Amino acid sequence: MTIHEIKTSLSKYIPEAALDTCVDWIAEHKFFLRITKSRNSKYGDYRPPKNGKGHIITVNHDMNPYAFLITFTHEVAHLVTFLKTNTLKDPHGKEWKHEFRELMAPFLNTSVFPDDLIHEVKKYIHNPAATSCSDVNMLRALKKYDTHNGEWLHLEDLSINTKFRIKTGRIFIKGKLVRKNFLCTEVKTMHKYTLNPLIEVQPMEV
Repeated sequence: MTIHEIKTSLSKYIPEAALDTCVDWIAEHKFFLRITKSRNSKYGDYRPPKNGKGHIITVNHDMNPYAFLITFTHEVAHLVTFLKTNTLKDPHGKEWKHEFRELMAPFLNTSVFPDDLIHEVKKYIHNPAATSCSDVNMLRALKKYDTHNGEWLHLEDLSINTKFRIKTGRIFIKGKLVRKNFLCTEVKTMHKYTLNPLIEVQPMEV
């Protein structure tokens, strides 16, 4: 793809003010960006060169532009860290945190992020977690900009013992809050899982 084609494709996912920088990263590091279907287990990932294939970054397609930008930058930071250290050991250690902060620095202004979001973003990158969904305050701030289907709610909005399904089709019963997550029982297996309070769910009749 040409730079123009990359920019056109990426423009529907990333805030306009950040677009040129993100396209420059793709051109500089020559990685393949794959926009994937929704994955509950992760928002994105980075894979180093293997079996003749170059660097690959994947990002879920269904995030709002601000969440997409943070996830994309998160994965580019993995790529840059790998180029400098030649290892994936300690993937979210001090080297990755440093690269992530450096890459995010040009975006920390209100031409990229809205006024009510920039404060949370700055707090988050001070000590970034393995994923933005690990930081409930960051995730809650980002979720305000999601385009929701009316039938989907957040897990924290449901009452205890409510039966619900998640977007993969798995069905659970909501349990009590354990630290920051809810302990829920999967109906099919009766196994218990801790689920993020902001995961999107659809309540079901018992």
